[in-house]
Formats: sequence, structure tokens, C-alpha cells
Amino acid sequence: MEESVPTLSYGSWPSPVDAALAAAHDGRPDDVGFVGDEVWWTAPRPTEGGRRTLVRRHADGTEEPVLPAPWNVRSRVIEYGGRPWAAVTTDTGPLVVFVNFADQRLYAFTPGGGEPRPLTPLSAVGGGLRWIEPDPRPERGEVWCVLEEFTGEGPTDLRRVPVAVPLDGSAADDRAAVRELAPARHRFVTGPRLSPDGRRAAWLAWDHPRMPWDGTELIVADVGPESTFQDARTVAGGPEESIAQVDWAPDGTLLYASDRTGWWNLYRDGQPLCAREEEFGGPLWKLGQRWFAPLDSGLIAVLHGRGAAVLGVLDPETGEVVDAAGPWTEFAPALAAHGERAVGVGAGAHSGYEIVELDTRTGRARVIGAPHKDATDPAYYPEPQIRTFRGPGGREVHAHLYPPHNPGCRAPDGELPPYVIWVHGGPTSRAPLVLDLEIAYFTSRGIGVAEVNYGGSSGHGREYRNRLREQWGVVDVEDCAAVAVALAEEGTADPERLAVRGGSAGGWTSAASLATTDVYACGTILYPILDLTGWGTGETHDFESRYLEGLIGPYAEVPDRYTERSPAEHADSVTAPFLLLQGLDDVICPPVQCERFLARMAGRGVPHAYLTFEGEGHGFRRAETMVRALEAELSLYAQVFGLTPPGVPALELTR
Repeated sequence: MEESVPTLSYGSWPSPVDAALAAAHDGRPDDVGFVGDEVWWTAPRPTEGGRRTLVRRHADGTEEPVLPAPWNVRSRVIEYGGRPWAAVTTDTGPLVVFVNFADQRLYAFTPGGGEPRPLTPLSAVGGGLRWIEPDPRPERGEVWCVLEEFTGEGPTDLRRVPVAVPLDGSAADDRAAVRELAPARHRFVTGPRLSPDGRRAAWLAWDHPRMPWDGTELIVADVGPESTFQDARTVAGGPEESIAQVDWAPDGTLLYASDRTGWWNLYRDGQPLCAREEEFGGPLWKLGQRWFAPLDSGLIAVLHGRGAAVLGVLDPETGEVVDAAGPWTEFAPALAAHGERAVGVGAGAHSGYEIVELDTRTGRARVIGAPHKDATDPAYYPEPQIRTFRGPGGREVHAHLYPPHNPGCRAPDGELPPYVIWVHGGPTSRAPLVLDLEIAYFTSRGIGVAEVNYGGSSGHGREYRNRLREQWGVVDVEDCAAVAVALAEEGTADPERLAVRGGSAGGWTSAASLATTDVYACGTILYPILDLTGWGTGETHDFESRYLEGLIGPYAEVPDRYTERSPAEHADSVTAPFLLLQGLDDVICPPVQCERFLARMAGRGVPHAYLTFEGEGHGFRRAETMVRALEAELSLYAQVFGLTPPGVPALELTR
């Protein structure tokens, strides 16, 4: 006799994917690299205070964390950080250099050889001294890296410069012992890449008000006899050309990813290698991100695609790209190469991020580290759909649709499910098509999710990115609403039970959507931007302090636009219930933004909740925080949509 499936209303389905399970699997391995023949990477530890550790894969395939708690391998340079470690092999074992999050000092250590020892000093000025993209050079007795140095107490009182730090520890208490490799001519620089013959160095640089996806300069300099950079000259890039990455091929030619044609494509000494309308690069949100890695054979391991990034191998002589076979639909910009081996961080629609190795001699790709293990029955995982909708004027809007999915339940005939529009941060970023247990937390309970890669998102060329120029708060809001309305009109979603949700820039779009549209019944707003005037005039960090000039316009020229677009200025238009979530240590979108918004909501009788979390910055990393946030979000939807999810603590809404 066939077992019957119970009929329960959407949003009330019991699910094995609870908030603790989703939180325990948050984050991904990153910063992968070779140490000799071994592969190392950083890995999240959400149940250990949200720290990141360093993991080593031995020759026999076993994995070992090499830094115990409380060591936290993470840099705060430009606040988003980037590559915080590197290592080289020596006669006594691997020499590892890393940034420790708590004090932002560079440390060196040899596994099994005692505690890490500091290489750099502390500073009481502003945010202190910070370091990123370490490149140990024991033959010179130094580690090359980028220094971010605060010169005052303000968030923009700082300078960045490539430097050499002595490996003997002589700079641990002496800033003067840190040798600057080049003058600080630009506001932002990436770590220098040394040519194979050691005679030239190349790096990227840019200045306010540009962001690195707007325009960067590729700089090449000669390395002088005293290991200083001389005759620095710009060889590519400019105000409207973004160079995303630079590296040297084994034969000494210069490789870089430029969007001069409207797409990030690869070039060798200025000549295109594979001219395609797809991306071989991406927005440089973290220093040290890598979309390509040259191999000893002359081939190049690449991440490429349109709306996604897959791993392949490019033959620069023919322009042919052969992709790695496997279940991975997305790779993070963290490629590394050694000999003829390439390693990356890949994930799929039914698997989380894992360390993938590609042997370019055989074409074989395999998982070698952090392997995906089903945390629950994969029958409860979301079943995504790639969709393209139409926004105002017929423009394309890309999205990933995750319908409600639970093999143990069905909804009553004729009932339409609630849907939540997920808005990614950035806004110059995109939502990848990968397994996300936070999405499964909702879809397995009968709540649909639609991730919208609205105009301004990366992955679809410069023209698509540029749709958001001076249109932030307009195009993103319109595109998200267009997807929500289309889902309702086609009978996929209940038009009375639509919500919007996002963090950071996505929090901005969510709040702006509640203030300027009547599409949504409620919203979840995480660590958001809410007041453009405040955020654009000193309430954020240096990296994004001029971002609004491209997204909104120069403040001196269009001050009224900053007011007109800000949700904080339109609190009287917000009538839908909302949940506001904020880390108290957030210096990118500080709590004052939320407090100002709530002050203007006071006395209006709109149901809402405001949850704050000590020790959390921009983006939540601690398991207990993520559990509380997910359960609160589900409770909001339950109360607004009339759902009865089992076992979810009630969120108290105030008016």
C-alpha cells in the first residue's frame, strides 16, 4: 500500500533543516594555496566564535587544522580583508606567515615548532596597522605584503603601500624596521607579484572615487638592487577599465584580466587570449582574489562564465577553454596552481563549497579537501531554477528560483506559497547558484525563495553592472519588485504573502522596497545602509566612503538625491512589519544607521523587532547569532503570513 504524504499548509511543514544545522554549515573554505606539494586553505569555525583557522592537507589525504583557538586567520584591510596567509617550504618545514584577526599583526610560525611569533608592531593611532597578501621571501629575509596604516583617528585617515617586513622579528616593536617598497602614490594597492626572473613587480592600484570594478591601473616597476621598486609605470587600465587580477606567466609575460571590451577577458602583454562575452574576472571585494592561475606548461587555469564561474583550462595559443567535468556549478575566486595542478573552491546546487583539484595533464577533477557531507537527507535540499524576468522597459532581470520543496509534505490544492525575495549585498556582486542551508531552512518548510541578480550585479558584463550608476535605490528596487510581481502573476507565489530580505546593500534595497513599494507584506533587513547622507559623509569605512558617487552621484552636486533615496528619510512610508538585525561591532554599516531609522519609526504603530548582537561585525559569523537571526526571521513570516511552523520561538514584535 502506498504511503500517503500529509497535506499541510505552506510554511507549516516540519523539516530536519533547523537553524542550528544551517548555522553550523555557514561559510566556506577560502584562500587556498600550495605549500610545496601540499594544499592548504582557511576554513570557517562558526561554533568557535566565528573564527577562521588554517587547514593543512597532508600527502596521505588527511586534513589537520594547524592553528588552534583562539587564533583567527583574517585581515581587516579595507574591512573586507582578503588573502591573510602564505607559506613556503624550508629545511625545517613550512614557514607560515598569517594575519591574526584580534590584533591584526603579522605572525610567523613553523607547525610543531612552538607558538606563532609576531613580526609587526601595534599602533595606537586610529585603527592601527593592518597587513594583507603576505608573500614570504626567505631568500631576502623578508615577507612582502600590503600595509594599511592609520594616520589619524578618522576612518579615512590612512595610507596603503607595498612593504617588506623582516622575517627575523626585528619589526615586532619597531615600525621603522618595516621597509616601504614604493611610495604611497595611490589610495588602494594590491600585493606586488614578482616576475619569474625577480627583476619586475606588478600590482593594481586605484583612487577615490572609483571602486576597483570601475577602473584600476596595472602598474609594473623594476626591482632595484636594494629590492625597492623603481620606474613604476602604468601599462593598462584607467578610469573606465577595470583590471581585476594580474600575474606573471612562467615565461615572464604579463597576464591580466581586463574589462576593456565590456567583459573581463584575459590578456597577455596586452593581447587578448580568449575574446568572449563572458567573465574571466570579477569585482575585487577582497585583496588577493584570483580568477586565473598560470601553469608551468604555459596553460592557464581559469574561472569563467556568464552568471556563474566554472573551472577550466585555457590554451593561450589557441584560445580554447576545456572545462573540468564535475557537479560544481560555481567556483569562488580563490584559484592556485603548482606545476600542472590547479586547485579551487567549488560548489554545486546540491553540494557545499569544497576543495577541488584539477590535474591538467589528465583532465581529472576531484575533491581533495573539505568534502561536502550531507548534513541531512538531500531530498530536503532546494531544487533551484535559473530564470530571466522582465523589468521596466523590458530589461532582463536574472534570478534563481527556489520553490518550496519537502518530500514529506504537500500543500492543499489551490493554495499558493509565500515567497521571500532575497537581495544580495554589494551591490556590485551576485548570488551564486549553490547549496545554501539557509535557503533550505525556508524552502523545506514551504516558503519559496527567489534570489535576484538585479541590474548592477556582476557576472553579466559591464553594461549590466553600469545599470546601477546613479540609480541605486531605483533599479535594484524595481528589478526585485518585477520578479516578485511576475511570480504572483504567473501563479507561482501568493501575492498577499511576499516578503523581501537582504543584508548590507541588500538591506538597503529591502528597506527602500518597503518604503517605496506596496509589493511586500513584510521584510527582513540585516546590517543595512539606511541613511545615505550619514553613510556618505563619514559613517563608513574608507574603501566604500566614495562608493555612493557612482551609485547615487557626487554629494556636492545632488544632495537632495541622497535624501530622496534614503529609507531613513521615508520612515513614514513604511507600513509593513519588519525585522532589523545588526552587529554592534559593524564599522561598515554602523548601528547608528538603524537607530536613526527606528527613531523616525517611533510612535507609528508598525510592528517590528530590532535585534542586536555583541561581537558581530558586518555579516554574522557566530553560530548562536545565526540561529537567533534565522529563527526570528521565520517567526516574522509566521506572524505576518499566518503560518504555523513547528518548534520556532516566537519573535516579539513591538509597535
